[in-house]
Formats: sequence, C-alpha cells, structure tokens
Amino acid sequence: MAEVVIVPDARAAGALVADAIARVIEVRPDTVLGLATGSTPLPVYEALRGRLAGTDLSLVRGFALDEYVGIDPAHPQSYRSVISREVVDPLGLDPARVHVPDGSPEGIEHAGADYEAAIEAAGGVDLQILGIGTDGHIGFNEPGSSFASVTRVKTLTEQTRRDNARFFASIDDVPMHCITQGLGTILRARHLVLLAFGEGKAAAVAAAVEGPLSASSPGSAIQLHPHATVVLDEAAATDLALADYYRYAYANKPAWQRL
Repeated sequence: MAEVVIVPDARAAGALVADAIARVIEVRPDTVLGLATGSTPLPVYEALRGRLAGTDLSLVRGFALDEYVGIDPAHPQSYRSVISREVVDPLGLDPARVHVPDGSPEGIEHAGADYEAAIEAAGGVDLQILGIGTDGHIGFNEPGSSFASVTRVKTLTEQTRRDNARFFASIDDVPMHCITQGLGTILRARHLVLLAFGEGKAAAVAAAVEGPLSASSPGSAIQLHPHATVVLDEAAATDLALADYYRYAYANKPAWQRL
C-alpha cells in the first residue's frame, strides 16, 4: 500500500515534499522531475524556492503531466505557461530541459508517442508529483482510463471542465481535449508523490488509497506502485478508515526511511 502522511496543512506538505525533492537532486544533479499543474502542487513549488536557493539546478530536467489541446502555448492558462511561471522561472531551471506535451492540433496524432520517447530517452522520471481530481483523475486520466495507458489525447469530463473553469473566464473557454501522460506512464516513475488538500478531495483520496483497484477511480492505480507516497492535510484525510494507523506508522517510522 502507499505510505500515507497526514500533515496539518498544505504549507507543511509543501515543505515535506520539497525536502524530499532536494535530497533527490543532491544525489543526482540531473534528476528528472514529473511536474503537475493546478493549485495543489503550488505549496511544493513555493517551498522549493527557499529549499533550493544556491543549489546548481542547471542539469535538472522535467516533464509536465499534461497540456490542453488547441490552446495557444502563450495563453496564461496553458500548462506550458503555468510550468514556466510556477517552476522554471522561479527556480531558475533551464527551459530547454523542461518539457510539456505538444497540444498543437498539427501533429497531435503522434504527439503522445513523441512524448513517451522523450521520457524514455531521459531515463524515466525519478519523482512524479501528482494531484487528484474530485472524480479521482490523476493527470487528465479521467474515470475509465486503462491502468496500462500511455500518453495520449483524452476528452475532459464536464466535471473536470467545471473544476478548471475557475482558471478561465468561463467554462466555455476551457478546452474540451487534452494530451496527458497515461496511468501506465505515471506508474513507470520511480517515486510517486500524490498531494491532496481540502475536504472536497476526501472521497477521491479514500477511493484511491483504500478502495478497490478500479478504472472508475484512476487514482487507485497508485496502489500498484512499489514507492508511492500520499501527503494530505487533515481535511483531505477525513474519509480514510485507517487514518489513525497512518499517523501511528509515520510517527514511528525509522529515521533512515525518508519520504
């Protein structure tokens, strides 16, 4: 099962995960990070700015989870813009080493295969940051996604479009399609770190961590991974049947077993 870490709030989660990422970079300066977008990973990116100050990050590489299809890369809500704004520029990463799926309509038929090849050429992802949607999606792998899926074009559900409408003028401006790493792609990363904050994510978290493996709950795919960590605030942990055990296990974790 995944390791579940329950912390007081999102800020504490960000600091904890930033420390884990920093340790990976210290061991491997050309670390490959899997980068999620949306509001959930922002505390991690904010904490990294202080944690990595003065660290040589010139060799660090990154792969974003997904991108909207047909959106102008210069649009402020394209994931290329978000990754640049929240990660690349603040941390001083080399933009040429941070990749985002190509959502251009031209060549979209082979964009997924191209992205898979790029991840493989980089040696795979060392640490993949994940959020989870209210319907249980990770990346843009909506309910019904195969656990063996690879990077491909998907149609977004109305629920996901409604959730993301807060970043746009209206839901009509939220693209209908995306290109996303598949669940199979995500599971190839060496360490998965899934974050969730707020009571609105509690049901999705419980289904992912304690529910049955099911394509109806894409987040449950993390149960198949040998090194998956779930970091939650108290509100997101409210539906977990084994929350007390997770707190006990983490409090008594051997010092050498870091996140």
